[in-house]
Amino acid sequence: MTATFARTVTAAARETLALVLLPLPLLAVAVAGSNGAFAGGGTRRWGWGRGENQRAEAQAAKDAAAAAFYELDTAQRELRISIETITAVDASPAARKAAADFEAFGRRIDEVSGTYITAVDTHDLDRDDLDAATAGRARADLVKAKDELVRAKADLERFGESLGPLLTRAENQLAQVAPAVERARQGLLAASNALDAARATGLTADDLAARLAALSPELTKLNQGAGQHGVQETVVRAERVQREAEAIRSDAEQLPQRAAEIDKRLVSLRTRAQALATRAAGITPVLSELRRRYSAACWQDLQQVPEEAGRAVVQAEQRLAEARTARDEQRWADATSLLTTVRALLNTTDEGVSAAGDRLRRLDEVAFDHQREVERTRFAIRDAQRLAMTGRSTPDPRHARPLDDAVARLERATGDLEGRHPDWWHFLTEMEAVRQSVAHVVREIREERAAGNGR
Repeated sequence: MTATFARTVTAAARETLALVLLPLPLLAVAVAGSNGAFAGGGTRRWGWGRGENQRAEAQAAKDAAAAAFYELDTAQRELRISIETITAVDASPAARKAAADFEAFGRRIDEVSGTYITAVDTHDLDRDDLDAATAGRARADLVKAKDELVRAKADLERFGESLGPLLTRAENQLAQVAPAVERARQGLLAASNALDAARATGLTADDLAARLAALSPELTKLNQGAGQHGVQETVVRAERVQREAEAIRSDAEQLPQRAAEIDKRLVSLRTRAQALATRAAGITPVLSELRRRYSAACWQDLQQVPEEAGRAVVQAEQRLAEARTARDEQRWADATSLLTTVRALLNTTDEGVSAAGDRLRRLDEVAFDHQREVERTRFAIRDAQRLAMTGRSTPDPRHARPLDDAVARLERATGDLEGRHPDWWHFLTEMEAVRQSVAHVVREIREERAAGNGR
């Protein structure tokens, strides 16, 4: 449309220039002729006047059509920018329909523009012999062309107004691109600076450097822009780069502290392993005392504790050595994992070593006075029975049955103590099991009553 308009303007310019360059004698003749017409008689003068008026009106129509043509072309160009903005970020059906509708408008604009250009090319308003009838036809064709151009522009503007929500959403998304990319760049810069600071303390941080280098292709794509990779993809990529850069920065800043913590844990766990080895060596006398004073059922499950503790301590020391190597090589994840394994080994071993001494202490207490354990269990049962009877004339069978079973278990466990070598450990574990079953009944009663009050 622009090229056609330029050709039209150029043709008009050439015609005007030809008149300006008309030889002076010919121009004088033309002027003299016109003066003669005014002097010679009324018929020719009035005819010339009517023709010039028609020519002027046709020229005015031509100018108006040219202005309408230019305004439509400008509106179409501006709306094309809006459509390109929408389609660059929006692949929804509404956006696709907007693009298709704009293309349809383009075809209509080509048609009305063709009508205008044809009207301009058909009628030469600068001819000397232009008669009134021809000028009138030219004016009519140009007015019609102008009206079609104006209607097309009005329809195009209404269509543009309907794109408001789509365009606003697209512009908002485009507005996110530059800040997102800038945040990603700043994040990468901060990560690089933190990495340099960590290395200045003597840490190699090779894994962090590799992670940072892996982001280089992503930064290249961000620099290439949303025009090449799309708005949504660019924003998502920028956010991903920013998150990863932030993680690298955080890890780099924490690296010196992490190294110091690993060094501290290495020393602490080594000291604990040595102490546990000393304690494990003292299990044998405790087991001898258990075997001498109590039945086999009270200590058989502890027979393997010394051997297991010794193996666990040896294994813990081996893992500590591996952790030290990993720390020296700055394989922080491996060092942390190995130290976690050592801690779990020592915890398990500590429980086994403590169990022997705790077993002897508890057996001595119950053998000296088992009535304390009996009374403790009876009190728990009676307390549960009172709770079950609160607000009732008879207990709920669901609660009474397990409480009756608890009483029977208490009596059986007490009766089993008769004899020369009672199984005190079975008695202790049975008392604990009875109290747990009673506590379960108590919880059920309270939960049911709480639910009833809630209703």
